Amino acid sequence: MKKDKHYLTGQCLVSMPNIQDDRFDKALVYICSHTKHGAMGFVVNKKIKEFSFNDLATQLPIILAQPLVPIDLHQGGPLDKVRGFVLHSADYQKDDTILIDDNIAVSSSIDVLTDIAFGLGPHDNLIALGYASWAPEQLEEEIKNNTWLVVPATPELVFRTKDEEKWQKALETIGIDVCRLSDCAGRA
Repeated sequence: MKKDKHYLTGQCLVSMPNIQDDRFDKALVYICSHTKHGAMGFVVNKKIKEFSFNDLATQLPIILAQPLVPIDLHQGGPLDKVRGFVLHSADYQKDDTILIDDNIAVSSSIDVLTDIAFGLGPHDNLIALGYASWAPEQLEEEIKNNTWLVVPATPELVFRTKDEEKWQKALETIGIDVCRLSDCAGRA
């Protein structure tokens, strides 16, 4: 997929300390789509603590012979929190899979959840309930106002880094020391 250098599809956003929305405090957001029509992504570092994959499986037609090894669910964002998405490695593709780039894809069918439950799913995966989205020009304006920093997305950062370390690791990839961040924004 050819990327337009003006859009952020396949990149990550790191929330800055001055963000005005608690739902995005120390958030790392993977951007799945960014065009002139707006943007959509998933928060990839905030686990859901009160609801498990086993709980989800019992609500869906996934018949489990035994309880699964714990699989984390993530708060993908504040919108449509009952809708599930699976951000995953590109080694797994079904009819509904959308390739974001050569390494990362997204699927939303029950097939991917069933395959994950039975160990047949993608090598790397992150299950998100809900998503984040921005209207046309909204994300660009938020970046100009120092609400977000843009960092390269890698499978290592998105899938293999511990959730509680992702925000700091993302900042480190662009040479920013968390201890030197201020919650006051400005422009030089």
